[in-house]
Amino acid sequence: MIFEPLTIRGVTFSNRVVRSSLGGRMANYDGSVTSVWKNFEKRFAEGGVGGIISTTLNVNPIRKSPLEYPPLCDDKYVPRLKRYIGEIRSTGCRYIVQIGDPGYATQTSLFSQEKDGSAPSPGLDMIYGYRGGHYAMSETDIHEAIGEFACAARRVREAGADGVEVTASKGYLIHQFLSPATNRRQDDWGGTHEKRARFLEEVVRAVRKAAGDDFLFGVRLCAADFMHQPVNLRLPLFVRRKGNDLAETLDHGKRLKALGVDYLHIDSGFGFPHPRVTPGDFPFEEIRMFVDTCRHLGGKALIRAMLFNAVPGPVGRWLFSIGWHYQEGINLDYARAFKKEVDLPIIANGGFQHQSAIEGALKEGACDLVAVARALLANPDLLKDFQAGKEAPDNP
Repeated sequence: MIFEPLTIRGVTFSNRVVRSSLGGRMANYDGSVTSVWKNFEKRFAEGGVGGIISTTLNVNPIRKSPLEYPPLCDDKYVPRLKRYIGEIRSTGCRYIVQIGDPGYATQTSLFSQEKDGSAPSPGLDMIYGYRGGHYAMSETDIHEAIGEFACAARRVREAGADGVEVTASKGYLIHQFLSPATNRRQDDWGGTHEKRARFLEEVVRAVRKAAGDDFLFGVRLCAADFMHQPVNLRLPLFVRRKGNDLAETLDHGKRLKALGVDYLHIDSGFGFPHPRVTPGDFPFEEIRMFVDTCRHLGGKALIRAMLFNAVPGPVGRWLFSIGWHYQEGINLDYARAFKKEVDLPIIANGGFQHQSAIEGALKEGACDLVAVARALLANPDLLKDFQAGKEAPDNP
């Protein structure tokens, strides 16, 4: 079933495996995409995946997560993006642009900026984002953010992509509004489950209007927040530490279907990296390298870097890996629940790399597509290996 085509909103994927949102610092300093970026994306297309979901292209001109990732916050980025997306699509691979706003999870900047602490409610998150604290967005800020998503969606269509995907996961701004752990507002944008969903729903309405009724539109949605993982210090301390659970997010899915969303891309876990988003061992060396690069941006960033560097490598790898483990298809049960209850095309995400696991998920009807990132990064020709009869990648 892996190699059966699938059509959603007039877009046909040649097979059921898509490369999940994945990127690197391959854009110019001004954010414009380069031939390096194009060749990186095109390598996966030539490897045989049915579609590619881009890394998250930022919709806000200030909040960039991180630098040298491509944004879509201005019309000036469209021509070069259009040229390169055209080359990627010439392979027969479909290309979906994921758009988002990291909110207070903005990872880094050249200099500390107040806007990088934008959030539904004030607080402190010791792991995600670099700002010492985050502040509550005003009504004007919220409506500006909705407009930025709409403008970015219009640019996605102008750039010649096959579809647009809005990220309401990974601990980004929309996810921050959805979660009762980070949204403690008591106005029209928070206080109840329905009001916390308002920001997402307004973004969806604006994106659909800007992109058009005939354009493929999906949402990457977190099925359960698991706010207690990884071990983190968040202030203030609140009762709903785990955030949303499946019952609440299934309701979000039903609302999104009613608003005309074409598919849901299901994962779980609040923040990146997270044991549910990147199942496996905690990437200790990589995170230590990252926190060192932004230690100059404030007191929290400095303390975080000092803590990571004070711990010897073997101890750090053991300590920070508590709660982390590898489970193939870690979010498949959630995908299955959304497929049953919401009845939209579903993309399952989370640690897939064996042909039998992907085939089994598709055959049982738990999902319609499977999204793979790291296994494809290690094995860009994974689909060709599957066609040749291999069960597992050479480089797992």
